[in-house]
Amino acid sequence: MDDMSRKKDKAARLGEEIELPNAFGALDSLEDLPSGPEVPVKTSKRGQKKMNRGRVDIIRQTAHRGGKAVTVVNNFTGIGLPEIQELAKVMRKACGVGGSVKNGSIEIQGDKRDEVKRILIEAGFNPVFAGG
Repeated sequence: MDDMSRKKDKAARLGEEIELPNAFGALDSLEDLPSGPEVPVKTSKRGQKKMNRGRVDIIRQTAHRGGKAVTVVNNFTGIGLPEIQELAKVMRKACGVGGSVKNGSIEIQGDKRDEVKRILIEAGFNPVFAGG
């Protein structure tokens, strides 16, 4: 019986709407506001947005992995961990393999350097094959 009364109280609370004053109500009377300055978008020769997010290194490693190759992407600057994780998810899906994010680096299973380079270029990075 006690459980039913809690559900009814919660439903009653959710059903009630609290009316808040409109903080932007005074702006409705102002009709002649300027739209703001136009910011020119830099585009490349092909008409795409010009993005330069920095250099990242693509390395193929086999050490301490039982002879199996792993593609490692590191030296990300200026982006946070959530964006690196999202980029890793896109790479895993495009390459059709597993992978992970460790210490700010993306590890993709297998030698997938060309596919990873293509994805990084689309994301606006400047990928460079590093190492031997």
